[in-house]
Amino acid sequence: MKQVPSNIDNLNSFFKNLHSEIGGTLTTIGKECIFEIDQTIGNGKIRFIPLADKISFLEFDIVLNEDIELTLDAKIGNYVNFAYCSKGKLSHSFGNSNKKNTIDNFQTGIISNINSKKNTIFLSKDIHIQSSIISVSTSEIDEDQKINSAIKDLFITNKQNDFAHIGSFNLKIAEYIKQLRAIDKEGVVRSLLIKGLVSVILALEIEQHNTDVENAEYASCSLSKTELKSVNELIDYITNYPDLDHKLDILTSKIGLSAAKIQEGFKMTTGLTVCEFTRYARLTKAEELMSTTDLNISEIVYSLGFTSRSYFSKIFKDRFNCAPSHYKKKVKLAVSA
Repeated sequence: MKQVPSNIDNLNSFFKNLHSEIGGTLTTIGKECIFEIDQTIGNGKIRFIPLADKISFLEFDIVLNEDIELTLDAKIGNYVNFAYCSKGKLSHSFGNSNKKNTIDNFQTGIISNINSKKNTIFLSKDIHIQSSIISVSTSEIDEDQKINSAIKDLFITNKQNDFAHIGSFNLKIAEYIKQLRAIDKEGVVRSLLIKGLVSVILALEIEQHNTDVENAEYASCSLSKTELKSVNELIDYITNYPDLDHKLDILTSKIGLSAAKIQEGFKMTTGLTVCEFTRYARLTKAEELMSTTDLNISEIVYSLGFTSRSYFSKIFKDRFNCAPSHYKKKVKLAVSA
């Protein structure tokens, strides 16, 4: 396992240490820093974007050949970190603690250092990790920085111990993360779009925390941790293979859970039934195929297991506010422009 000490407050130190330990190249676009890791270590990139109001965005999109332990200096009581995992998993611990907080696919997490001076992030090998961390500074807050002040009151003030909340699963955030990655504008337009989307993601993370606290979803769930892990494996399976038949009787035989438990697990983790999530996964894949292939609409529809083009057009328009044919035309125009 490689160990990389870094200071998140100091970009030069952060990327210098990364380059020294794992190799790679650094590209800057304005204040945005994109670090592509060396292929001997794996593939992918780490992106850091400092934003206004003492907010920053750190993103991992990597597949590693070996485990990496990234240690970040932390000023006690000065930051609240909002984490989200779009793919794979991300593990964290405070200081030298052996206790790990693991954020799984589509899951949220909120972390603030009350006693510990370091955060350690564990990046596992052979897993495609797409994770983001929004850091909000809560030190030396100006009168105009009311959001920072409110976040400090929620997650730092009056707390005696390090705070770590591993929240529920949230698919809405995944959608906005995807939009953030897809921004292809430059200059001030790019900056405004990034700031707007990061603000929405931050709001959704806080909303998810409030919902978790109010509803105590995990406490009321009848599934064990092992059963929830099996349900999460099904979510990954449907996400990766949306074209297959995902009837409940097939899924029950696959993981050995009853249909009722599978439905409960899906509703708790995604807010959707198995049927609704399968439709969601297929529409997501359809949108990807329209953007990245020359397949026509009919070929996409039937390759993903839809039996009716008119039904597909209806649910696609409901989700993307655009007919499939119009969406594909827009994609072609954007590529040719």
